[in-house]
Amino acid sequence: MLDRDLVAEVLARARRGGADFAELYVERTRRRTLRLLNGEVREALSGLDYGAGLRLFYGIEVVYAYTNDLTPQGLRQLVDDLVRLRAGQVDSSGRGGLDFRVRAPVGLHAPSVEPEDRPKAYRLERLREAEAGARVDGRVRDVECSLLEWDQEVVVANTDGTWATDRRVRTRLSVMAIAQDGAEVQTGVSAPGLSVGLELFDHHSPREIGRAAGEQALTLLRARPAPAGTMPVVIGNGFGGVIFHEALGHLLETTAVARKASVMADRLGEEVASPAVTYVDDGTLPHGWGSSEVDDEGAPTGRTVLIERGVLRGYLVDRWGARVTGYAPTGSGRRQDYTLAPTSRMRNTFVEAGEASVESLFEGVEFGLYAKDMGGGQVRPGSGEYNFAVREAYVIRKGRVEEPVRGAMLVGKGPETVRRVVAVASDRRNAPGMCGSLSGTVPVEVGQPHLLVSAIVVGGEAR
Repeated sequence: MLDRDLVAEVLARARRGGADFAELYVERTRRRTLRLLNGEVREALSGLDYGAGLRLFYGIEVVYAYTNDLTPQGLRQLVDDLVRLRAGQVDSSGRGGLDFRVRAPVGLHAPSVEPEDRPKAYRLERLREAEAGARVDGRVRDVECSLLEWDQEVVVANTDGTWATDRRVRTRLSVMAIAQDGAEVQTGVSAPGLSVGLELFDHHSPREIGRAAGEQALTLLRARPAPAGTMPVVIGNGFGGVIFHEALGHLLETTAVARKASVMADRLGEEVASPAVTYVDDGTLPHGWGSSEVDDEGAPTGRTVLIERGVLRGYLVDRWGARVTGYAPTGSGRRQDYTLAPTSRMRNTFVEAGEASVESLFEGVEFGLYAKDMGGGQVRPGSGEYNFAVREAYVIRKGRVEEPVRGAMLVGKGPETVRRVVAVASDRRNAPGMCGSLSGTVPVEVGQPHLLVSAIVVGGEAR
């Protein structure tokens, strides 16, 4: 997207201005959104973002600026402004002199159906199939279906000689069904996404995705108020992993660890979780929602074992975090777009499969909660204190899953909850989500098998 000689000149200019490291990130992203409400098109948008961000290091101090003027004059102005911001002396003499090592993508996550291979009518037909699937009962009043498509190309170049390129194509289908019975109104949601093109519909049938949303809404219509108290909880696979993502994963990012703002800082080699828990972050999963070939600092993504059989083995380390802590980078530097500097972020983070059967998790529970599908929640940074809504839940009595309940909240501390995991099943599944932090909102996967936690505080309406 940019001439290498120009990039080399910009980076060398930064070095002559006093920076000990300089990095240029260039991005071109095409976005498409198609949204239907009850079969009618309510939104059909497309757009293009194109720009660059420049980051300069002075030891562990960082300055950052961005522009969408990618002319030679615009980029020279960008670097000169940053150097002056740091009270440096602009030196416009000389040229680049950098010998870049080019790292090109090999297509690990390349789409098999390009966005341009299908007309708009094809997308519209798939959304209408999803709506038809959601209307499983006359009580389903409203159905909203959305298709989100991203096609991002990036170039990362730095004064270490890195020149890395990547292409990330992501597609997500979202269905929300609203059911009503008298005055009672409930909502069901299903929203798969992958780093693929429109072959997403081959992996996830639109009609079945719609059906899942409609059936969940109907289940919640007949649900009773959830019980309250401290009890055993079986957490469902897939998006159940959001608790560990929010209440544990963020504590393992050097964004927090390097500042000693995490209770997990300086604890490598310690037992911090149940021996049943192995927790992994993997940016290499084929077509994973959070996968890429390189991170937004140009480093290859990889697989990072964070917790192995309960013992803390690693952190998620970006370039700044590596400078502060001395830990090796893990290819975890991510950002929403070129307007933000990268920070250490999760990619696809999950609890590894165990050996227990799903049925065995319920057998010894006299009274508890089955949190089949998790919703959103809040986490207190640093301590890992959380509260999460459970979208779909059931009471467990004497080892049996019984009536559905609604309004359940799970309340606790991530570091305590992972110590109370007593059994992990073998049915690991991942699910897509969006994660917000200092470097913006990025696509991530969360995941786990079904697992049993011996005690969690459940907030509910029933007594």
